[in-house]
Amino acid sequence: MFPRRTTRQIRIGGVAVGGGAPISIQAMTKTDTRDVRATAAQIRRLERAGAEIVRLAVPDRAAAAALREIKRRARVPLVADIHFDHRLALAALDAGVDGLRLNPGNIGSAAKVREVARAAGEKGVPIRIGVNSGSLEKDVLARAGGPTAGAMVESALRHIRILEDLDFRLIKVSLKASDVPRTLEAYRSLAAEVDYPFHAGITEAGRLLAGSVKSSAGLALLLAEGLADTVRVSLTAPPEREVFVARQILQALGLGRPGPVFVSCPTCGRCEVDLMPVAAKVEKAVLALDAPITVAVMGCTVNGPGEAKEADIGLACGRGSGVIFKKGRVLRKVAASRMADELIAEVLNLASDPRR
Repeated sequence: MFPRRTTRQIRIGGVAVGGGAPISIQAMTKTDTRDVRATAAQIRRLERAGAEIVRLAVPDRAAAAALREIKRRARVPLVADIHFDHRLALAALDAGVDGLRLNPGNIGSAAKVREVARAAGEKGVPIRIGVNSGSLEKDVLARAGGPTAGAMVESALRHIRILEDLDFRLIKVSLKASDVPRTLEAYRSLAAEVDYPFHAGITEAGRLLAGSVKSSAGLALLLAEGLADTVRVSLTAPPEREVFVARQILQALGLGRPGPVFVSCPTCGRCEVDLMPVAAKVEKAVLALDAPITVAVMGCTVNGPGEAKEADIGLACGRGSGVIFKKGRVLRKVAASRMADELIAEVLNLASDPRR
């Protein structure tokens, strides 16, 4: 792992981004923002899933008008995603949002950009310049010969300079493509040019399984090189799943906040119980916890006892039964039909024990 890139620090509501702050997880709602009830309910689910910042699309005035009530119901900072109409950005700021995502070159004249930058600056609200390979300016594409990493960096620098010329520096930047190599090249190049914090991710990564793999590959490289200060996983899936994948990526790299860890073996011909449904049931219960607890479910006696003993609590299976371990000590033998339920009960007891 490379050292984290040194950046300025901004604050999105109560969440610090950059400047050595912990890497935060962002999500985006997929409801119609004009539907306050549905949007607020989805934000609550995202909060429970572990999202620390939530972004909302604001495509029109009705969506902007809904922000005030949505903000009142939310506990996490909210970012308004704005395109083309500077009046929507002003309305979002008036509603109390904690951040804006917009490209200043796309919201009208210099006077309109100045108006937004002034209002955001007065409220201490950062602006994320979000560059996607699929929406680059025509002149940039023509010079680069297509949506290259260089074109993405040129577009980002253009928008950054607009805000800097207005003496606005509460900035974070994203450079997202739908493929890993181009995204990585773009972030590496821009890191040599600016010290603003980076919002990182692979855009339009795909459906749950393939998109999770692509996002994991891309974010692992960016995080390993210290090129991410806040992350979003973008999937064609419920946003809670995006947050789950982001949490797992950070945790796998030792960068996440303390939380539950679930370990299970892949099974092989030595396994003498139907381990997959047991593992699925236990994993669901474990990952719903907030406690920093490690739980292992292992399928046979080759690695099982050792792995289970290394965990806070675990199960090692044999023929038609299993043994539950806790802190390296055997608790009891249990029948295969009761393994999941009995292990979950022990996990919940341990998680609630303040002496853990």
